[in-house]
Amino acid sequence: MSALSVFAPAKINLALHVTGQREDGYHLLDSLVAFSPIGDRLTLRAAGDFSMAVSGPEARGVPADHSNLVLKAATLFAEHTGMTGSVAFHLEKNLPAASGIGGGSSDAAAAVRGLLQMGFGDAPAVQARVLGMIGGALTRLGADIPMCLSPVAQRVRGVGEDLTPIQLPPLPCLLVNPRVEVATPAVFKALRQKDNSPLPAPPTFATLQECIDWLAQQRNDLQAPAIATAPVIATVLETLAALPGCRLARMSGSGATCFALFATPAEARAAETALRAARPEWWCAEGTLGDQRAASAPRPAFNVV
Repeated sequence: MSALSVFAPAKINLALHVTGQREDGYHLLDSLVAFSPIGDRLTLRAAGDFSMAVSGPEARGVPADHSNLVLKAATLFAEHTGMTGSVAFHLEKNLPAASGIGGGSSDAAAAVRGLLQMGFGDAPAVQARVLGMIGGALTRLGADIPMCLSPVAQRVRGVGEDLTPIQLPPLPCLLVNPRVEVATPAVFKALRQKDNSPLPAPPTFATLQECIDWLAQQRNDLQAPAIATAPVIATVLETLAALPGCRLARMSGSGATCFALFATPAEARAAETALRAARPEWWCAEGTLGDQRAASAPRPAFNVV
């Protein structure tokens, strides 16, 4: 198989509790994540050397050298699996960079899924064994990468290595980024209390409203320090909360992307239309959060760049 296309969905932290900090500086998290049908797309083509090209509406400023997580993950994959041959990657960048929705990590996870398919076929047992070989190294490369390998709703604990799939109802969602990059280290540095309470065990939700009501009782402990770093985030949250039909507005990850949840996809689409008219300078996209595993499965690529 010489060319593959792999979807890299946005990762949304519906709740994010910071529960401690290890001696090595890594923060301990307890987070509930879900995945969006909005994301980047990565194309892999057999080549003589690892290389990368970037295009798309959000490509500006995205590195195409070995500082990109895609090439870092590919290099790590080759080192740990003994993979022969190399790959040319083409990244269609649709998600804003450094925005708290795991774009770079999801791109790296897409690279790993594609490399697994190219090198080891689609046998689940073989792929699971290979991932077991490199899982720890991937976590050290980026704490969000392991959760993005299987883009389904999960409770994520520790430094990103403790993953528990959970069941969530489909969540109509609007994502908004005010075009401000927020540095994650600066947000964690501004976090005053780092030993906060963990998430309670997520129950089984009978309805979407039950899920939203439960989420509303949780937190993103990084939201306040992110607002202190980039006050426009507070403006985004206020704007989202005022949209007709908004049931919950919160920041994702370390920011600056925020999300609003709605009862129906139609309400989310109407909110996107209204917000694009009112704030054309902001990035926004709507889609229903849910299981993105099928959408992100590697498939043959056509019209390879």
